Amino acid sequence: MTDLKVGGVPEHFNYPWYLTLKNKEYTNGNINLRWENFPGGTGEMCKALRTGAVDIAIVLTEGIIKDISEGNPSKIVQVFVDSPLIWGVHVHKNSMFKNIEELEHGTIAISRFGSGSHLMAIVNAFNQGWNVENLKFKVVENLQGGIDALKNGVADYFMWEHFTTKPLVDNGTFRRIEDCLTPWPCFVIAVRNEILEQHPEAVAYILEVINKQTSSFKNIKNIDSTLAVRYEQKFTDIQKWLEITEWNSGKPITEDLITSIQQQLFRFNVIKEIENSATFIKNM
Repeated sequence: MTDLKVGGVPEHFNYPWYLTLKNKEYTNGNINLRWENFPGGTGEMCKALRTGAVDIAIVLTEGIIKDISEGNPSKIVQVFVDSPLIWGVHVHKNSMFKNIEELEHGTIAISRFGSGSHLMAIVNAFNQGWNVENLKFKVVENLQGGIDALKNGVADYFMWEHFTTKPLVDNGTFRRIEDCLTPWPCFVIAVRNEILEQHPEAVAYILEVINKQTSSFKNIKNIDSTLAVRYEQKFTDIQKWLEITEWNSGKPITEDLITSIQQQLFRFNVIKEIENSATFIKNM
Protein backbone atom coordinates (compact mmCIF):
# COMPACT_ATOMS: atom_id res chain seq x y z
CA MET A 1 0.00 0.00 0.00
CA THR A 2 1.11 3.55 -0.73
CA ASP A 3 0.61 5.71 2.37
CA LEU A 4 -0.42 9.28 1.60
CA LYS A 5 -1.95 12.10 3.62
CA VAL A 6 -4.38 14.68 2.22
CA GLY A 7 -5.44 17.85 4.02
CA GLY A 8 -8.10 20.51 3.73
CA VAL A 9 -10.34 22.85 5.66
CA PRO A 10 -13.14 21.16 7.63
CA GLU A 11 -15.82 22.78 5.50
CA HIS A 12 -18.59 21.67 3.15
CA PHE A 13 -16.43 22.09 0.04
CA ASN A 14 -14.47 19.01 1.10
CA TYR A 15 -17.37 16.70 1.92
CA PRO A 16 -16.76 14.76 -1.33
CA TRP A 17 -13.38 13.74 0.11
CA TYR A 18 -15.09 12.51 3.26
CA LEU A 19 -17.43 10.31 1.23
CA THR A 20 -14.68 8.69 -0.84
CA LEU A 21 -12.59 8.05 2.27
CA LYS A 22 -15.59 6.68 4.18
CA ASN A 23 -16.25 4.27 1.31
CA LYS A 24 -12.56 3.23 1.22
CA GLU A 25 -12.45 3.93 -2.51
CA TYR A 26 -8.70 4.54 -2.59
CA THR A 27 -7.82 1.06 -1.36
CA ASN A 28 -8.82 -0.31 -4.77
CA GLY A 29 -5.79 1.56 -6.09
CA ASN A 30 -3.60 0.11 -3.34
CA ILE A 31 -3.53 3.51 -1.60
CA ASN A 32 -3.88 4.15 2.12
CA LEU A 33 -5.09 7.76 2.02
CA ARG A 34 -5.63 9.57 5.31
CA TRP A 35 -7.36 12.92 5.82
CA GLU A 36 -6.21 15.72 8.11
CA ASN A 37 -8.26 18.79 8.94
CA PHE A 38 -6.56 22.18 8.76
CA PRO A 39 -8.80 24.71 10.54
CA GLY A 40 -6.05 27.29 10.12
CA GLY A 41 -6.61 27.24 6.36
CA THR A 42 -4.28 27.60 3.40
CA GLY A 43 -1.37 29.20 5.24
CA GLU A 44 -1.24 26.25 7.61
CA MET A 45 -1.46 23.78 4.70
CA CYS A 46 1.31 25.50 2.73
CA LYS A 47 3.56 25.06 5.76
CA ALA A 48 2.53 21.39 6.01
CA LEU A 49 3.36 20.82 2.31
CA ARG A 50 6.78 22.40 2.83
CA THR A 51 7.61 20.20 5.82
CA GLY A 52 6.13 17.02 4.34
CA ALA A 53 3.51 16.80 7.09
CA VAL A 54 0.92 16.45 4.32
CA ASP A 55 1.35 15.15 0.76
CA ILE A 56 -1.74 16.57 -0.94
CA ALA A 57 -3.68 19.69 0.00
CA ILE A 58 -6.93 21.30 -1.11
CA VAL A 59 -5.86 24.91 -0.85
CA LEU A 60 -6.95 28.37 -1.90
CA THR A 61 -5.62 29.21 -5.35
CA GLU A 62 -4.09 32.57 -4.45
CA GLY A 63 -2.35 31.16 -1.37
CA ILE A 64 -0.59 28.25 -3.05
CA ILE A 65 0.45 30.29 -6.11
CA LYS A 66 2.07 32.82 -3.78
CA ASP A 67 3.75 30.08 -1.75
CA ILE A 68 5.04 28.15 -4.78
CA SER A 69 6.49 31.42 -6.10
CA GLU A 70 8.30 31.69 -2.76
CA GLY A 71 9.78 28.20 -2.93
CA ASN A 72 7.11 25.72 -1.83
CA PRO A 73 8.22 22.43 -3.47
CA SER A 74 4.75 21.54 -4.75
CA LYS A 75 2.67 21.78 -7.90
CA ILE A 76 -0.97 22.36 -8.68
CA VAL A 77 -2.36 19.26 -10.34
CA GLN A 78 -5.94 20.41 -10.79
CA VAL A 79 -8.51 23.07 -10.00
CA PHE A 80 -10.85 21.56 -7.39
CA VAL A 81 -13.64 24.17 -7.27
CA ASP A 82 -14.20 26.25 -10.40
CA SER A 83 -16.53 28.81 -8.84
CA PRO A 84 -15.23 31.80 -6.86
CA LEU A 85 -15.17 31.87 -3.08
CA ILE A 86 -17.40 34.39 -1.35
CA TRP A 87 -15.55 36.09 1.49
CA GLY A 88 -17.69 37.83 4.08
CA VAL A 89 -16.27 40.98 5.65
CA HIS A 90 -17.26 40.66 9.31
CA VAL A 91 -17.22 42.93 12.35
CA HIS A 92 -18.32 42.27 15.93
CA LYS A 93 -22.04 42.62 16.50
CA ASN A 94 -21.47 45.74 18.65
CA SER A 95 -18.89 47.31 16.35
CA MET A 96 -19.24 50.99 15.53
CA PHE A 97 -18.44 50.20 11.87
CA LYS A 98 -21.51 50.17 9.64
CA ASN A 99 -20.15 50.13 6.08
CA ILE A 100 -17.08 49.02 4.16
CA GLU A 101 -15.68 52.54 3.70
CA GLU A 102 -15.27 52.97 7.45
CA LEU A 103 -12.91 49.99 7.65
CA GLU A 104 -10.10 51.55 5.61
CA HIS A 105 -7.84 52.14 8.61
CA GLY A 106 -9.08 49.23 10.74
CA THR A 107 -6.99 46.31 11.99
CA ILE A 108 -7.66 43.07 10.09
CA ALA A 109 -7.73 39.69 11.80
CA ILE A 110 -6.02 37.06 9.61
CA SER A 111 -5.30 33.38 10.24
CA ARG A 112 -1.65 33.85 9.19
CA PHE A 113 0.34 35.74 6.59
CA GLY A 114 -0.05 34.16 3.15
CA SER A 115 -3.46 32.75 4.05
CA GLY A 116 -6.66 33.47 2.17
CA SER A 117 -7.88 35.78 4.92
CA HIS A 118 -4.68 37.81 4.47
CA LEU A 119 -4.54 37.84 0.67
CA MET A 120 -8.26 38.53 0.21
CA ALA A 121 -8.00 41.45 2.63
CA ILE A 122 -5.48 42.89 0.16
CA VAL A 123 -7.80 42.17 -2.79
CA ASN A 124 -10.66 43.83 -0.93
CA ALA A 125 -8.47 46.87 -0.19
CA PHE A 126 -7.62 47.20 -3.90
CA ASN A 127 -11.30 46.91 -4.78
CA GLN A 128 -12.04 49.76 -2.38
CA GLY A 129 -9.18 51.93 -3.66
CA TRP A 130 -7.29 51.85 -0.35
CA ASN A 131 -3.51 52.04 0.07
CA VAL A 132 -2.56 48.42 0.78
CA GLU A 133 0.74 49.47 2.34
CA ASN A 134 -1.24 51.00 5.21
CA LEU A 135 -3.15 47.80 6.06
CA LYS A 136 -2.70 46.58 9.65
CA PHE A 137 -2.97 42.87 10.48
CA LYS A 138 -3.44 40.78 13.62
CA VAL A 139 -2.61 37.05 13.30
CA VAL A 140 -5.34 34.94 14.97
CA GLU A 141 -4.63 31.43 13.54
CA ASN A 142 -8.19 30.30 12.72
CA LEU A 143 -11.91 31.09 12.74
CA GLN A 144 -12.17 30.88 16.53
CA GLY A 145 -9.23 33.24 16.77
CA GLY A 146 -11.11 35.68 14.54
CA ILE A 147 -14.17 35.45 16.77
CA ASP A 148 -12.07 36.17 19.86
CA ALA A 149 -10.13 39.01 18.23
CA LEU A 150 -13.26 40.92 17.25
CA LYS A 151 -14.89 40.25 20.63
CA ASN A 152 -11.82 41.45 22.53
CA GLY A 153 -11.31 44.47 20.29
CA VAL A 154 -7.78 43.58 19.14
CA ALA A 155 -8.99 43.60 15.53
CA ASP A 156 -11.76 45.47 13.74
CA TYR A 157 -12.76 43.11 10.95
CA PHE A 158 -12.24 39.57 9.76
CA MET A 159 -12.74 37.95 6.35
CA TRP A 160 -13.84 34.30 6.12
CA GLU A 161 -15.95 32.20 3.77
CA HIS A 162 -19.54 33.48 3.62
CA PHE A 163 -21.45 30.26 4.25
CA THR A 164 -19.08 28.89 6.90
CA THR A 165 -19.59 32.07 8.92
CA LYS A 166 -23.32 32.42 8.16
CA PRO A 167 -24.38 30.69 11.44
CA LEU A 168 -22.20 33.18 13.33
CA VAL A 169 -23.97 36.04 11.55
CA ASP A 170 -27.35 34.47 12.27
CA ASN A 171 -26.63 34.09 16.00
CA GLY A 172 -25.23 37.61 16.35
CA THR A 173 -21.58 36.74 16.90
CA PHE A 174 -20.64 38.58 13.70
CA ARG A 175 -22.25 41.29 11.65
CA ARG A 176 -21.45 41.04 7.94
CA ILE A 177 -20.62 44.36 6.31
CA GLU A 178 -20.13 43.15 2.75
CA ASP A 179 -18.99 40.25 0.54
CA CYS A 180 -15.84 40.05 -1.60
CA LEU A 181 -15.51 37.41 -4.33
CA THR A 182 -12.27 35.83 -5.49
CA PRO A 183 -11.65 36.83 -9.14
CA TRP A 184 -10.50 33.27 -9.94
CA PRO A 185 -11.46 29.61 -9.25
CA CYS A 186 -11.20 29.28 -5.50
CA PHE A 187 -9.73 25.87 -4.58
CA VAL A 188 -6.98 23.82 -6.23
CA ILE A 189 -5.33 20.49 -5.44
CA ALA A 190 -1.60 20.79 -4.73
CA VAL A 191 0.85 17.90 -4.37
CA ARG A 192 4.42 17.83 -3.11
CA ASN A 193 6.97 17.41 -5.91
CA GLU A 194 8.50 14.40 -4.16
CA ILE A 195 5.15 12.59 -4.28
CA LEU A 196 4.62 13.52 -7.93
CA GLU A 197 8.01 12.01 -8.76
CA GLN A 198 7.70 8.85 -6.63
CA HIS A 199 3.97 8.06 -6.87
CA PRO A 200 2.48 9.61 -10.03
CA GLU A 201 0.13 6.66 -10.58
CA ALA A 202 -1.26 6.99 -7.06
CA VAL A 203 -1.88 10.71 -7.51
CA ALA A 204 -3.64 10.08 -10.83
CA TYR A 205 -5.82 7.41 -9.20
CA ILE A 206 -6.76 9.73 -6.32
CA LEU A 207 -7.79 12.44 -8.78
CA GLU A 208 -9.85 9.94 -10.76
CA VAL A 209 -11.74 8.89 -7.63
CA ILE A 210 -12.43 12.38 -6.28
CA ASN A 211 -13.42 13.71 -9.71
CA LYS A 212 -15.95 10.92 -10.13
CA GLN A 213 -17.40 11.85 -6.75
CA THR A 214 -17.64 15.60 -7.40
CA SER A 215 -19.15 15.10 -10.86
CA SER A 216 -22.22 13.47 -9.31
CA PHE A 217 -22.11 15.13 -5.87
CA LYS A 218 -25.13 17.38 -6.30
CA ASN A 219 -27.26 14.39 -7.37
CA ILE A 220 -26.75 12.48 -4.12
CA LYS A 221 -30.12 11.90 -2.46
CA ASN A 222 -30.78 14.38 0.37
CA ILE A 223 -27.27 15.82 0.12
CA ASP A 224 -28.61 19.26 1.06
CA SER A 225 -30.11 17.90 4.29
CA THR A 226 -26.94 15.95 5.09
CA LEU A 227 -24.71 19.00 4.65
CA ALA A 228 -27.05 21.25 6.62
CA VAL A 229 -26.91 18.93 9.62
CA ARG A 230 -23.19 18.14 9.43
CA TYR A 231 -22.05 21.76 9.08
CA GLU A 232 -24.81 23.29 11.23
CA GLN A 233 -26.18 25.36 8.37
CA LYS A 234 -29.68 26.45 7.51
CA PHE A 235 -31.21 24.21 4.86
CA THR A 236 -31.89 27.19 2.57
CA ASP A 237 -28.28 28.40 2.90
CA ILE A 238 -26.91 25.00 1.89
CA GLN A 239 -29.28 24.88 -1.07
CA LYS A 240 -28.02 28.30 -2.20
CA TRP A 241 -24.41 27.21 -1.71
CA LEU A 242 -24.93 24.04 -3.76
CA GLU A 243 -26.57 26.08 -6.50
CA ILE A 244 -23.59 28.44 -6.93
CA THR A 245 -20.72 25.99 -6.30
CA GLU A 246 -19.16 24.16 -9.24
CA TRP A 247 -16.48 21.49 -8.84
CA ASN A 248 -13.92 21.06 -11.60
CA SER A 249 -14.20 17.25 -11.92
CA GLY A 250 -11.01 16.73 -13.88
CA LYS A 251 -10.52 19.31 -16.61
CA PRO A 252 -6.78 19.95 -17.23
CA ILE A 253 -5.30 23.04 -15.63
CA THR A 254 -3.82 25.49 -18.13
CA GLU A 255 -0.83 27.79 -18.09
CA ASP A 256 -3.10 30.59 -19.31
CA LEU A 257 -5.21 30.33 -16.15
CA ILE A 258 -2.14 30.48 -13.89
CA THR A 259 -0.72 33.41 -15.87
CA SER A 260 -3.99 35.31 -15.56
CA ILE A 261 -4.07 34.75 -11.79
CA GLN A 262 -0.42 35.69 -11.45
CA GLN A 263 -1.06 38.94 -13.31
CA GLN A 264 -3.84 39.82 -10.89
CA LEU A 265 -1.79 38.87 -7.82
CA PHE A 266 1.09 40.97 -9.14
CA ARG A 267 -1.27 43.94 -9.58
CA PHE A 268 -2.44 43.41 -5.99
CA ASN A 269 1.21 43.39 -4.79
CA VAL A 270 0.75 39.84 -3.49
CA ILE A 271 3.61 38.39 -5.58
CA LYS A 272 6.84 40.17 -6.51
CA GLU A 273 7.07 39.00 -10.12
CA ILE A 274 5.27 36.92 -12.74
CA GLU A 275 7.03 33.62 -13.34
CA ASN A 276 6.79 30.89 -15.97
CA SER A 277 3.36 29.40 -15.30
CA ALA A 278 4.49 25.93 -16.39
CA THR A 279 6.54 25.70 -13.17
CA PHE A 280 3.36 25.90 -11.07
CA ILE A 281 1.40 23.01 -12.59
CA LYS A 282 1.53 19.31 -13.38
CA ASN A 283 -1.30 17.70 -15.32
CA MET A 284 -1.64 14.02 -14.47
